[in-house]
Amino acid sequence: MIIAIDVFYKSDCQAKAVAILFDDWYSQNIKRVYSLDLEHISEYKSGEFYKRELPCIVQLLELIEEEYDYIIIDGYVYLGAEKKAGLGRHLWNVLSIKRPIIGVAKNYFKGTSEGCFLLRGSSEKPLYITAIGIPHHDAVRYISEMYGEHRMPYMLKAVDLLSRK
Repeated sequence: MIIAIDVFYKSDCQAKAVAILFDDWYSQNIKRVYSLDLEHISEYKSGEFYKRELPCIVQLLELIEEEYDYIIIDGYVYLGAEKKAGLGRHLWNVLSIKRPIIGVAKNYFKGTSEGCFLLRGSSEKPLYITAIGIPHHDAVRYISEMYGEHRMPYMLKAVDLLSRK
């Protein structure tokens, strides 16, 4: 089982975190949706985005009843050539039971290596794949094989849309 998570900020202090569970990398069907409305979240501070998003994700993961093998987040696990800790690495650090985390970012972070670039469908704009707990080449392959013919895999687009509702 795989979990994809996204957080949408309704206002400066409100967010909605959503997780979808699906069977495998080729899945076209969502098995279950978890959703959590959050109040009094931390304000955004440049260079410390994880401090805002991490508590939302941790609270959401506490609701998950099913066993799962992978977590996909909207963002980076590592940042730039220095591999500075991104949201995914900070999540890894707080998990009591370690699961591979794959970060799928839509925007380029300065210094991101070309090995992280993934072109899907007919898009000329890459996704940026980083990971922990799994070989990087496997993470790139899994995201490339996910269902959907567009830049964003179907399941990642679905969790994004659900978080915005």
